[in-house]
Amino acid sequence: MPLFQQSVVAKYQAGLNQEQLKSAWQRFGQLFQNPIKQANIRAAKEEQYQEGFLTELFGQVLGYTLNPQPHYNLTTEYKNERDSKKADGAILHNGSVRAVIELKGTDTTDLSKVQQQAFNYKNNQKGCTYVITANFEKLRFYINDATEYEEFNLFQLSEERFALLWLCLQKIIS
Repeated sequence: MPLFQQSVVAKYQAGLNQEQLKSAWQRFGQLFQNPIKQANIRAAKEEQYQEGFLTELFGQVLGYTLNPQPHYNLTTEYKNERDSKKADGAILHNGSVRAVIELKGTDTTDLSKVQQQAFNYKNNQKGCTYVITANFEKLRFYINDATEYEEFNLFQLSEERFALLWLCLQKIIS
């Protein structure tokens, strides 16, 4: 069962600012669909590209502002409310966590292995609704629970699938 009904997706995609979407798609292509860069990302360790991934995808493409910039809504290494464990990233809205982000290197080919860790972070953030897991090549987007998700292959993403990715990740802080 898909995460979203097609009629709902179509309704919300029709309301997107097409100029912003087209500009974001062009930036995305430059950053993620270059075969040489893809090879470099595949060769990088998780720690080597983690902040770069957040900066490029969430900052440059999706328009989030990374800490320590003023009025930031994206941060790295976000500590749980109840223990000392940290998610690789978090999307914030009015100081509260709306989404946790757990990243792995491309050597982690099965993102379901990251799912439990990511949901443990979510469950330790009051009011958190979304979970994002990624291995820099693939990204999964969850709402509330781990039973359904939308997966995006960033290295092979079509413009149509990018529009859905944009829609999902732009709605987190609205």
